[in-house]
Amino acid sequence: MQDRRALRNPNRSAVRSLLASFSWQELVHHPWRNAAAVVAVMLGVALAFSVHLINASALSEFSSAVSAAGGQPDLELRATQGQFDEAIYTRIAGHTDVALASPVLELSTLVTGQDGRRQLLKVLGVDALVVAAVAPGLMPVPDKNAERLALLAPDTLFLNPAAQQLLTSPVQLQNGLSLRVAGSVGATGPPLAVMDIGAAQQAFGRLGQLSRIDLRLRSGVDRATFIQALSLPPGITAAEPGDAAQRISNLSRAYRVNLTVLALVALFTGAFLVFSVLSLSVAKRAQQFALLGVLGLTGRERLQLVLWESLVLGSIGSLAGIALGTGLAALALRLLGGDLGGGYFAGVAPRLQWDGLAALVYGALGVAAALVGGWWPARAAQRLPPAQTLKGLGADLGRGHRHGLSLALVLLGVLLALAPPVFGIPLGAYLSVALLLVGGITALPWLIAALYDRLAPLLAHRLLPMLAIERARRVRQSAAVAVSGVVASLSLAVALTVMVASFRDSMVQWLDVVLPADLYVRTATASAGNDAQTLPPSLVQAVAQIPGVQRVATQRTRALLLDPGKPSVTLIARQIGDPARSLPLVGAALPVPPGQIGIYVSEPMVDLYGAQPGTTFTPLLKTFEALPQAAPAPPATFFVAGVWRDYARQFGAISLEQADFVRLTGDASVNDMALWLGDGAREADVQQAIRALSDAPLEFSSVSQIRATSLKIFDRSFAVTYWLQAVAIAIGLFGVAASFSAQVLARRKEFGLLAHLGLTQRQILAVVAGEGAAWTLIGSVAGLALGLAVSMVLVFVVNPQSFHWTMDLHLPWPRLLALCAAVVLAGTVTAWLAGRAAAGHDAVLAVKEDW
Repeated sequence: MQDRRALRNPNRSAVRSLLASFSWQELVHHPWRNAAAVVAVMLGVALAFSVHLINASALSEFSSAVSAAGGQPDLELRATQGQFDEAIYTRIAGHTDVALASPVLELSTLVTGQDGRRQLLKVLGVDALVVAAVAPGLMPVPDKNAERLALLAPDTLFLNPAAQQLLTSPVQLQNGLSLRVAGSVGATGPPLAVMDIGAAQQAFGRLGQLSRIDLRLRSGVDRATFIQALSLPPGITAAEPGDAAQRISNLSRAYRVNLTVLALVALFTGAFLVFSVLSLSVAKRAQQFALLGVLGLTGRERLQLVLWESLVLGSIGSLAGIALGTGLAALALRLLGGDLGGGYFAGVAPRLQWDGLAALVYGALGVAAALVGGWWPARAAQRLPPAQTLKGLGADLGRGHRHGLSLALVLLGVLLALAPPVFGIPLGAYLSVALLLVGGITALPWLIAALYDRLAPLLAHRLLPMLAIERARRVRQSAAVAVSGVVASLSLAVALTVMVASFRDSMVQWLDVVLPADLYVRTATASAGNDAQTLPPSLVQAVAQIPGVQRVATQRTRALLLDPGKPSVTLIARQIGDPARSLPLVGAALPVPPGQIGIYVSEPMVDLYGAQPGTTFTPLLKTFEALPQAAPAPPATFFVAGVWRDYARQFGAISLEQADFVRLTGDASVNDMALWLGDGAREADVQQAIRALSDAPLEFSSVSQIRATSLKIFDRSFAVTYWLQAVAIAIGLFGVAASFSAQVLARRKEFGLLAHLGLTQRQILAVVAGEGAAWTLIGSVAGLALGLAVSMVLVFVVNPQSFHWTMDLHLPWPRLLALCAAVVLAGTVTAWLAGRAAAGHDAVLAVKEDW
């Protein structure tokens, strides 16, 4: 009775009534099919929302840790590399515009944790008498049983909460010194220890040196004018407070946006699954929709009804996705910390910070994806011809599309791929990918028609192929519906597969060039970018005399702060020789002009600092002017002789000949040694002999260990991408099944008519299976071509603009062909199974309904 009253007065309440009765019955009778659409939306929302929560929590925790460790000074005077002479502190502290000056010495060391493993610990030496006014989080708080002057004692440490969980008193440092824990500090973030600055200088051999000076200026002092009046010597820069957190935020923005965009790929494929499910639902209920139309339900109200169904599916999926995404983010933060492979938040272990606004945004995206997926089935329900549909005479409900629009979208996508990044984000490339996908998918009807129009004359005298071809020609929009889901999912899977394979292959080639030796030895803190621990030349000479060691090459690395607004770059002094063989160059090396020093920069240096090949790089000159010179020498000019790939240091690296570095600085110590072993030499014996020569803690790695570790890190970094490929393929295969089921089940009377005309059930199934094979083959070819086009944008545009390094294109043809074959096989089997259900005895009886 309620449905009759609703149909007599078709309006918004009628749609709601039908949603509660008519649509609910569809959901009850086909729960698994609708659940698949809900799960697709849920997974897309969950992945995108969890990535956002992880990155937002990590960035917030990093900012809090930087704020706690650095306080809130008005200015920071920081060394461009290492430390600077503390003599400048007296001049700065006595300046009339300075209200307070707090000296800080920053160091890193290895300590033995409670579990017996060595842990990296950051140590800050501070002046306890002034630090509280600038950085309260660094103010040492003695324990109740500590002596009164524990703050100034030379053998005491004060640990933050993270360090307290790792260490127990006394703390054993890598240099053999033992320090006792006398209290705590409130700074958050990674493990941190605070001690008196004089004691730190004495313990770590840094007498008379500082890392930074935090300043509080007097009221009304202009910072820019003050910095200019200071006339800071070379090697010291002035930075605004919070610059460290801001530059990490800026540099990681592209990485975080890329992860989010890749996560939203699951929502894109989820929209196609909603499209397939609702297409099947509308096809099966076509006569019911037609009957509702005869009883007075207008086409617009039928459209609204289907859109309401998609809205319900999207809302349920979005709510479940927000909940699942929250759980995934919490689990990832607990197991993996805040770093998803980019290296921007390594060592940060943040707590989950839930964001209600972001939940609304990603939930709305899930609902929007479902509505987009449901729009075309809703339009199909709106355009149903009631009388013709009630007689079971199916018609191609799609309208013709002019391929000119599709071609325009593809051309516009190609042009956008050439656009420069916007604030370091390849927005043009993202739009290019979207337009390529939309343009390629909308061109499917034209492509199908162009192919079948040429095949039809060749198969005119073969009954079963002719029936399949003629069906596709005359119902090309229906064919495009079935193929579009295949193209969408397969193109994205192909693009991601090619991108990951290209990056992995380029990384393997890079490892082959940068790891020519058999064994590598480094100081224990070299991996942390610490300059404190080095190896003397005498040790290198002694290692070269060890039996079994044929050759020894050394390397000196130092962190350089070229720009206060960017993270430090790495200076690598090594024996380069022939750069074409010792460096993974991008392009040819340029000859170095006489009287200049040749340097080779990594790709990020070109984008971030403008270090173009063939130019002089003046920022490096300023850095070397701040270093103690071995002997009076004219100013050096650094010539950029080449660019090389470096997948290990994402903020930039500069390589120069070790002899030039020693001549300029007089520093002959090294951080790393590369050893070539003779035939029959055992790595274990060589390692034991080297340990006997050095008291410093050393790390040993073979080529196989470094390669395995690097590829493990790579696979972890792209774990999200692998998961996205699996989701895209799974959703695409389900889309094949749903699309063909919708097409075949709507043709039940057609199959009955063919049976009356003499075709056997086996022949009818052959026609249906042939259609499935032909359509999915076209979809596979189109998806492969479109995926390769998208992969070009990802490899040659998105990656360089986002991360400032390039890669070589690598096409894993066996994997790509296997993907296409799986799609064709799934489509053929699905069409055969759907045809078997539709071409049975009920199909023959269905024809009698019209008599």
